[in-house]
Amino acid sequence: MADAPTSVSAPTVLVVDDEAGILESLRILLRAEGFAVITAQGGRAGLEQLATTRPDVVLTDIRMPIVDGVQVLSAARQRDPDCPVILMTAQATLQSAVQAVNEGAWQYVQKPFRNDELVALLRRAAETRQLRRENKTLKQQIRSQGGRTGDGPTGRSAAWVAALRIAETVAPTDATVLIQGESGTGKEVVARWIHELSGRRDQPFLSINCGALPESLLESELFGHVKGSFTGAIKDKTGLFAAAGRGTFFLDEIGETTPATQVKLLRVLQQREVIPVGATEAIPIETRLIAATNRDLEAEMRTGRFRSDLFYRLNVIQIHLPPLRDRRDDIPMLVERFLGRLAAARNEAPKRLAPDVADLLQAYPWPGNVRELENALERAVILSPGAVVERAALPDRIVERRTEPLVTSRAPANPTLETIERAYIQWVLQAEGGNKTRAAEVLDIDPSTLSRKLARYGTGEG
Repeated sequence: MADAPTSVSAPTVLVVDDEAGILESLRILLRAEGFAVITAQGGRAGLEQLATTRPDVVLTDIRMPIVDGVQVLSAARQRDPDCPVILMTAQATLQSAVQAVNEGAWQYVQKPFRNDELVALLRRAAETRQLRRENKTLKQQIRSQGGRTGDGPTGRSAAWVAALRIAETVAPTDATVLIQGESGTGKEVVARWIHELSGRRDQPFLSINCGALPESLLESELFGHVKGSFTGAIKDKTGLFAAAGRGTFFLDEIGETTPATQVKLLRVLQQREVIPVGATEAIPIETRLIAATNRDLEAEMRTGRFRSDLFYRLNVIQIHLPPLRDRRDDIPMLVERFLGRLAAARNEAPKRLAPDVADLLQAYPWPGNVRELENALERAVILSPGAVVERAALPDRIVERRTEPLVTSRAPANPTLETIERAYIQWVLQAEGGNKTRAAEVLDIDPSTLSRKLARYGTGEG
């Protein structure tokens, strides 16, 4: 039996139970709360309704004769994988409900339940359904545009698509996300993508590079400060956590933070509040946190340079972005996109690559990843007077790259993380002809951070 919708946009709930009294009570309750309600007495009737209707949410008892709730769940997901299914369960069937959640149920509610809790759960399920619809529409638009939209992710390689699938799955939730990958792999692009696919898309997206600021200034930027809390604090300042409101805050290079800052970040995640520098009262926050790092935080944690409790708070959902050398099939797509973007900025037709230039770009290992590719193409477009980008316009490191192996028999058997980082920085610096500004861009770190690292390594370059 179905009620007429209360409004055009009212979410439709299919309620399945073998007890007529429970069905009627739920019909009255949910109808009063603004839902369009379809009821089915028993699992077999529920299957019949699923064959002819497309509810936004399914609410089904798990223990019913002949056809139980797990079979209703299976049929609902087979017909519409994006439809959330909520199971109603008594204590005796709680284990079965938990198992069903692991197999695809959206959530379960234990009898006897409070009406307000059930209604809130159904509303969240309906919102999730709507977000999934919007995400699917957006992805279809992306595919129709050849895999690109605006500044969103670009690529079709298996490793890249696998990372994006995780991003798309977690986007509608409020889960904290940790994005790991080498510098220049597109961590902020993916963070913005998650924001755009979430229900927070109309709220701010704010970001900060934790490695670009000294500790005292970073804490002021993150948490804010009150007037007079330190020299130069001439007025109150709202921190970025609070300024992000109900939006998304992206913390890049979180591995560069000091232990003192890490303690304060842990408090933010645990208490969902910040205390501005010099203040005594906490400010509640609602922002979603996405963090990123090019470091191995688990290795940093083992050496004591990164707090384990903060790592486990951040590492709710982990997304690993592959380096460009592991997704070479995406290079032609990226080249096309960057050439189009550069042409639009210069108000001219996109330039083409000479065949040998395309081969060189495909063969180069790209230690600076996508960012280095974009910078190299910008340079080549500027230095190419005609409609075709020729070999001479490419940086020398791409045209005349060395072929000797980066790892030789002289390398230590078990190099430390710092040894590897030092070797990589020196390699990039050499590739950039000793230009620290360009090297810092390729490494995706602030020039002052690069200088501090070089000074610590004792290279005489700091």
